[in-house]
Formats: sequence, C-alpha cells, structure tokens
Amino acid sequence: MNREVIVSCAVTGAGDTAGKNPNVPVTPQEVADSAIEAAQAGAAVAHIHVRDPETGEGSNDPALFRKVVERIRESDTDVIINLTAGGGGDFLPNDDDPGVGAAGTDVQSPEERHAHVGALLPEMCTLDCGSYNFADFVYLNAEPWIRRQASLIQAAGVKPEIECFELGHVRLARQLVEDGLVDHPPFFQICLGIPWAAEANTETMHAMRDALPAEARDAGSWCGFGVGRMQIPMAAQSVLLGGNVRVGLEDNLYLEKGVPATNGALVDRAVGVIESLGARPVTPTEAREKLGLKVQEARV
Repeated sequence: MNREVIVSCAVTGAGDTAGKNPNVPVTPQEVADSAIEAAQAGAAVAHIHVRDPETGEGSNDPALFRKVVERIRESDTDVIINLTAGGGGDFLPNDDDPGVGAAGTDVQSPEERHAHVGALLPEMCTLDCGSYNFADFVYLNAEPWIRRQASLIQAAGVKPEIECFELGHVRLARQLVEDGLVDHPPFFQICLGIPWAAEANTETMHAMRDALPAEARDAGSWCGFGVGRMQIPMAAQSVLLGGNVRVGLEDNLYLEKGVPATNGALVDRAVGVIESLGARPVTPTEAREKLGLKVQEARV
C-alpha cells in the first residue's frame, strides 16, 4: 500500500465513562499525561476534552483547557493539539415546556464554544457540522451557528477538523468550503456508531468518503472512526479507503472484551493495524505538512 497515515488519539471525551474504566483521564494533569502517552505510542494528534476534576463529568471550562494545554506544551512533547470546540450543544426535551430544555441541557453560543480556542490557539480544533440524536438528547448545531463558528476558527488561524456524523453534515461542510469559510485543504472526520447517528460499517464509511470534496478525498485529507467494538475495524477500514485513523478512550474503553484499555495501548494497536496493511504512521512534523497547519503562540 505504501501510504502515510495520521493517527489521532481522542484521550477522554465528555461522556459518562470515567467510572467505567479507571484509565479514563479526568484531571487536567491526567488528560495532559494521557495525551503525552498517546504521542509516545505513535499518535501525531491528541484530541482533547476536559472534565470536572470533582465529578468526572464533561466540562467546557476554559481554565481547565488552559491547564491541559500548558502541561503538554511545557513537556516539549511533539504532538498536534486538537481541542474540542463542540461543547455546549446538548438539548434534553422537556415534556412540561417543550420550548425550554429539561435539566441537563447545556447550550452555548458559537462565541462561547470558541472562547478557549481563541485564547489558546491550538493547531487544530473541531467543527461539528450538524445536529443529530445522541441517546436521550439532541446535539444541536444550527447552520447559522456553524457558519459563525467556522468564521471564528478561520479568523484565529486554527485548522478545523470538520466532524460529520451524517451524510447531510458532509453536504453542509462542502458548502462551507465553497463559501470560503474553511481554508484549503479541508480536513474531515467521519464519525460513526454514535447512537443514533450514522452506523459504523463499511457501506456507511464508503458513502461518506465518496461524498467528500474531491480535494479532501483524493489527498487522503480525512479520517474515520467507529465507537466501541468497532473502533479497530473502522480504523482498518479507513486506511483501506485512503483515510487516516482515530482511536482513544473517548470512543472505546476496552482493548478486548473485559480488558480495560489505555490510550497508549489503543494507539499501539492502531499502529500495528496500519503497519500490517502496508502503510506507515506519520510523525507530528509530517502530519503538520500534510495538513498545512500553522504553529502559533498562545495568547496571554
């Protein structure tokens, strides 16, 4: 195959997983250490959420993001930092007052979602390109808000990882690129297996890959992942279809049935799969060149 593949590790996520695997990082120090561990195992990119250190629940606190980013940067670990900018989109239906979210609803404006990105200036951040059902709530991303967030990311000089959970999300993302709200070349993340978004299987990944803009599809400027037990199969499928790979404890808690994973072990497993298919995981430096990233200093 003789291909070069970017490995990304999503180290913690925001889901209710901290009590299900003791290796899920919670505190800023743990999240930073886990990102460093993933980089040492072969990940070129660390995708980062933060959690409330007291409760273990997902958080949008810019101060927590700052602590994580500063710890990684101070370690001199050569890894691309990719901060989530997708927090604050959870809407829980309220039977008593349908126009107002029930307890647990957490909706932020594009400016609020972007606050930590604009302050810390990572090399990458996520841009979710649509709404979808997520278990018992709706993850909200209205088109005008997506456009505003894309503009904020672009103005900050940060590379958006365009996250697509359905075919319609790819359609909207293509329009953002055409309208000049995303710089070239765009980079896409095909996210599969989240209940109840697109299913994690070959047919779905193939269809979404084929719907990408030609410049992304033909240059391998996209990544694909599946959650749970489909993480490694979808990693292999992405490589075979010309894409890159994402693994990590955000999406999957087990190395095999009954065996809790670590981020380092999941990256190591992914690297083995990539190499077994005749491809090669790239270094962060090579990934930066492939993605056309801009290295910036954080704002005070």
